Amino acid sequence: MKILFLLNFLFMSTFAQKPYTYPSTKKINQIDIYHGIEVTDPYRWLEDDRSAETAAWVKDQNATTQAFLEKIPYRDAIKARIEKLFNYPKYGSPFRTGEWYYFYKNNGRQNQSVLYRQKGLNAEPELVIDPNSLSEKGTTRMVSFSLSQDGKYAAYYLSKGGSDWQEAYIMDLETKKNLSDHVERIKVSGLAWEGNGFYYSSYPLPKDASALAGKNENHIVYFHKIGTPQSEDKIIYEDAKNPQRFHNVGTNDDQDLAFLNISDRGKGLDGNAIFYKRKGQTDFTPIIPEVGNFDYSPIENFSNTLIFRTNEDAKNGKIVSYDLETKKWTTLIPEQPEPLEFVTAVGGKLIVSYLKDVTSKVKIYSPKGELIKDLILPGLGSVSGFGGEKSDTETYYTFTSFTYPPTIFKLDLKTFKSTIFRKPEVAFKPEDFETKQIFYKSKDGTKVPMFIVYKKGLKLNAKNPTLLYGYGGFNINVQPGFSATLIPFLEMGGVYASANIRGGAEYGETWHQGGMKLKKQNVFDDFIAAAEYLKSQKYTSSDYLALRGGSNGGLLVGAVINQRPELCKVAIPQVGVMDMLRFQKFTIGWNWIADYGSSDNPEEFKALYKYSPLHNINAKAKYPATLITTADHDDRVVPAHSFKYAAELQEKAGWGSNPLLIRIDVDSGHGASNTQKNIASIADIYAFIFKNMGFTPKL
Repeated sequence: MKILFLLNFLFMSTFAQKPYTYPSTKKINQIDIYHGIEVTDPYRWLEDDRSAETAAWVKDQNATTQAFLEKIPYRDAIKARIEKLFNYPKYGSPFRTGEWYYFYKNNGRQNQSVLYRQKGLNAEPELVIDPNSLSEKGTTRMVSFSLSQDGKYAAYYLSKGGSDWQEAYIMDLETKKNLSDHVERIKVSGLAWEGNGFYYSSYPLPKDASALAGKNENHIVYFHKIGTPQSEDKIIYEDAKNPQRFHNVGTNDDQDLAFLNISDRGKGLDGNAIFYKRKGQTDFTPIIPEVGNFDYSPIENFSNTLIFRTNEDAKNGKIVSYDLETKKWTTLIPEQPEPLEFVTAVGGKLIVSYLKDVTSKVKIYSPKGELIKDLILPGLGSVSGFGGEKSDTETYYTFTSFTYPPTIFKLDLKTFKSTIFRKPEVAFKPEDFETKQIFYKSKDGTKVPMFIVYKKGLKLNAKNPTLLYGYGGFNINVQPGFSATLIPFLEMGGVYASANIRGGAEYGETWHQGGMKLKKQNVFDDFIAAAEYLKSQKYTSSDYLALRGGSNGGLLVGAVINQRPELCKVAIPQVGVMDMLRFQKFTIGWNWIADYGSSDNPEEFKALYKYSPLHNINAKAKYPATLITTADHDDRVVPAHSFKYAAELQEKAGWGSNPLLIRIDVDSGHGASNTQKNIASIADIYAFIFKNMGFTPKL
């Protein structure tokens, strides 16, 4: 009895010792019943982003976090090194209309990239739009820019403070002055010109909640005519009976065909319906009349033949054509062993990129599906670009890898020769670093690829600070790509690992389905196995391992540290989906039901409730040092997810010796809204990691 009493005393004393003092968070008596099961939600009040109480809580939490970070002696030095490496000119691939070439440029550390144009590739560039001049703090971004067919006008979308809500303006490109046109409430929208105006999609503002948190329903397609007020915009398509459908209209290269795309992920459907109409017509004609689980994406048309990408009867994707007169479908490029990454049409050619073990593999085809050439790339990495028009004789693409800065290449569409167009000058030596791709086994024996990047000469002594990154969802692949903010971590002795876990698109739809809905646990198992591999090979150990992921990756980190709190020393869940029972109730969260399932479904509820980060915090476990990050303008994954998770984590696991903090950015959204905020956030993350590992970085 005395021994039992002593153990209980020691156990309770451990809980009583709180090395960190966190702001108090009130609890309310909120109980929800899901399929006969009572679920408490004591921090529901933090979902109200308009309340003074929530604002005060955010202020107190930020003060606590900043007080911790400010005491880290090398925090400023880390930030200074990131700033220095980030400070190099960055260019986007040029795109042409008529005699003008347009391109984006950031001179180094500008908060936003600036749009320029020039007559011919050798002429002096002239400024078109500088988003940095549009807000005092540099948090207004230009998220879309599209030229009218004659190149006389440009429509562009702006986002303020990181929000997904956008507004449109029209510029006369001869005078480079805006017209009186101003279109608001644009969200989840393309920008498609047709004649004297453009198509866009909009939501009504939420009635009973804030614009940043309220549920978005009734997606409407409008047509805006140049020179008219938004009140006169014509409704092109709406469907009030299906308020959670997405509706978007795009136009082809010649702007004589418009395509209406409809999807219904709120009902768990992963495909779409497609309709078309010719210029001057009012009604759309169906091509794929019903929303299902197969995706059809229009690429281009050649006369009456439409080219589509689809995954119907092809989990890796294939290219098909549709004859508008005969209504006949033809397979142009059949499914390949490698998943189809993207397709573009330029200069009368089809540029098709496949994924070979998570790296790009590009082929050039004729419009009839005849293979013309395999494009030779500089190495194993990722490509993007290949934009342009049917009449173009050249196109531009960007190649990058972990230690290969984004380099723009010019591709001659007659000779198919690639030449370097622009190569960035970054103040580091790529040859000092090594990238290795390995394949490890997950819990169920599935082979999973992972990239490991480090400075040459690394000692496998299990004491290297290692940052393991993962995403694992929504059919999104995580490929090799350069980030100037990663290099300082590697220079300071760190190891970076990127695990290509299930749920993504790395191996096609089969890989995606292996990590969604009732199979979501596979994603967590894959990530845990990646960590175990790194430890088994002595890259690192639990004391020197950090886990990081954002959005769906934030959910990943939160779920993994609940299941295996001893796995790592540090956890960085960023803008995560943490409340898996209520995610569908905010903004466009219902769109994620196709990937996650819904708590409204009894079977899916059981799976969600079992791994939901918010609902599975273990009060008896010692959690790793955790830095949760979110932002006040995140209207994709609302900050309430992170607020409630932080409150629950501090309340239940705050007795441990590791800090459990939340960093809430201001005037930012689902990602940093400008360069300075991005650099500050990354510097804080690195400083937090090193501090909690007891590791002094080599600066």
